[in-house]
Amino acid sequence: MRTRVYNNKEQVFCKWRHRWVRLTPEEWVRQQLLHRLVEQFDYPASLIAVEQAITVGEAKKRCDAVVYDASLQPLMIIECKAETVPLTQKTLDQAITYNRKLNVPYLILHNGPQTLTVAIDGNSYHLTGLPRYSDLLRSE
Repeated sequence: MRTRVYNNKEQVFCKWRHRWVRLTPEEWVRQQLLHRLVEQFDYPASLIAVEQAITVGEAKKRCDAVVYDASLQPLMIIECKAETVPLTQKTLDQAITYNRKLNVPYLILHNGPQTLTVAIDGNSYHLTGLPRYSDLLRSE
């Protein structure tokens, strides 16, 4: 990852948004996870959208990241928190709210030290390991 200081503020280059963004603790966690997914789990960088805008009911929301298949069908919602923010039921509820719109089979909750992967099967949820991109495609 490329970082810099600009106007006395740290920034990181987000290759998904094609621009420099402020390097907040949450952004650091998000960038680390996205690079890991691409480099170690074979996710195509071109099929990951960062800060994906969605509308849930009347509310405008932003998913931290959404992973798509080649037909641009959503496969996974990623919700990141800073390392100091614990992953709680509230975090899961946030991702589930986004999923009412996107209807994906996987949710990732990540804060750096902890990653929770939630596989969705109908109305049931269960924890699983971080899937490879090919595993996401098999769950469609």
